Amino acid sequence: MSEFLTPYMTLLIVAAAVATYLTRIGGYLLIARLKTVPPRLEAALSAVPAAVLTTLVAPAFFAGGTDVKVAMAVALAVGLRFSAIPLLVSGWVAVMAMRYFIG
Repeated sequence: MSEFLTPYMTLLIVAAAVATYLTRIGGYLLIARLKTVPPRLEAALSAVPAAVLTTLVAPAFFAGGTDVKVAMAVALAVGLRFSAIPLLVSGWVAVMAMRYFIG
């Protein structure tokens, strides 16, 4: 057996999958039972994507080097004008260029 796929690790992966499934299906079932979504709940659910994006971007920004900060600034500028694919490509190109030319 692989040293990475121990019984403990397998149990951990299965438990994480079950927990993820239950939270997703639980939220769906809860919303499906409501006849109308209250405005406060709708506002809270609308804020979730921005909150998730912030939790992904902020640690990388503060822990990353200059290359990451420049790439995020470039991606932000491109993202204000274009869709997601040009945003991702420009950020990737910027960070790779910074790492190649500056080190």
